[in-house]
Amino acid sequence: MKKITILSFLLVASLSTFAQKWSVDKAHAKIGFSVVHMMLSDVDGSFKKFDATITSSKDDFSDAIFEFTIDANTISTDNDMRDGHLKGDGFFDVANFPSITFKSNSVQKSGAKTLKVAGDLTMHGVTKPVTFDVTLNGLGENRQKKKLAGFKVVGTIKRSDFGVGGKTPTAVVSDEIELKANGEFVQN
Repeated sequence: MKKITILSFLLVASLSTFAQKWSVDKAHAKIGFSVVHMMLSDVDGSFKKFDATITSSKDDFSDAIFEFTIDANTISTDNDMRDGHLKGDGFFDVANFPSITFKSNSVQKSGAKTLKVAGDLTMHGVTKPVTFDVTLNGLGENRQKKKLAGFKVVGTIKRSDFGVGGKTPTAVVSDEIELKANGEFVQN
């Protein structure tokens, strides 16, 4: 009887350490960016199609693997002419590089509800290490009693590191691009 009790305890303990997968709720999520135009004003944009997952065995997500894939062809700055230009070979070259991807390789707690998430970003055929600041906005539950987690992600990259808009001077479009995303994730 003692062996069965110990075996049962170990089985329950091991099940609680398995990683849980979380999927983005696209109706409550957005991936965007901001650049400075002509050293005068911010131009904001977003991507309309993307997918993201989080895999974690801890409630504070300190062991999480964050992944996302963006359909670069869905870039939108609310200006059709500019969007067409950005999709062309002078910037994203979506015909040859249709996706932007990220996969984390380390997560460090930076506060009670904040994380530094480092990983590899691939854009325009170039992969570089980047770090994002991630805030866990909160935890909840949906109508179907599934667990929810809300996140905000911010970071800055240089477009020149990825060969995006290489012939465009930084006086016209800033080299630094501010990335920002937020969304709800549902535990599968």
